[in-house]
Amino acid sequence: MAKTKRIIITILLRLLAFGATLSATVVMVTSHESAKVMNIKFSAKYSNSPTFKFYVTAEAIATGYGLIVLFLSSRRSVDRLIVILDVVIALILTSSISAALAVAQIGKKGDSHAGWLPVCNQVPKFCDHVTGALIAGFVAAIAYLVLNLYSLHVFLTPLFPV
Repeated sequence: MAKTKRIIITILLRLLAFGATLSATVVMVTSHESAKVMNIKFSAKYSNSPTFKFYVTAEAIATGYGLIVLFLSSRRSVDRLIVILDVVIALILTSSISAALAVAQIGKKGDSHAGWLPVCNQVPKFCDHVTGALIAGFVAAIAYLVLNLYSLHVFLTPLFPV
């Protein structure tokens, strides 16, 4: 019974993480909008920013990894490798979200010290997409954090019985 419960919890957390990373990737890749400011037309899309490219790449890697691990999670021989890779994916997601959030904050609020104006007033649809992708990314990172804590609990409980 306990093993079945562990497997169900792990699969549910992995499905949540997979769905969140897939959603974040799709929403960010489809985010684009054009605007005209002072008779100058500009286009806002994720590929204009190296930080957003890093974010999409990290989310796509996590999506692919999540899909592969969903099929491998029943194999006992790769459990330790999966736990290590879960930690790596959680770290990659956290770093990419942090970087993308910093750029999104500058896009939303600007930076008066550097003279950067906010752009979200001109391209609100793009900013809404980025916000949605970042929220999905946070959900994925939290799912991997909980998954890591749960895996740690499962591995350490037999070593240190209460």
